Amino acid sequence: MQPRNRLTPREIEVAALVWEGMTNREIGQNIGTTEQVVKNYLRVIFDKLGVWSRLELALYIGNHGGEGWRQQALTQPLAESHPQPAEVKAAVAGR
Repeated sequence: MQPRNRLTPREIEVAALVWEGMTNREIGQNIGTTEQVVKNYLRVIFDKLGVWSRLELALYIGNHGGEGWRQQALTQPLAESHPQPAEVKAAVAGR
């Protein structure tokens, strides 16, 4: 599984907005949440993708399809953003 596939549609959207050059405040306004929630999303995204900064995140996105990230978030059903029971069991078991 590619690291990108571990992200929820909302995390993909936030990452794409970072790649587009938006600030945390602008992202929060765009998706209807607070700047602090955006910071929380970014911490999770950084961890899942193995990056340490917004710059590294933007470079990662640029090297992995850039333009298609936001489109993927918009077309991916919300049900896919929640782990399925088998995925949860595997994660707990450390697989």
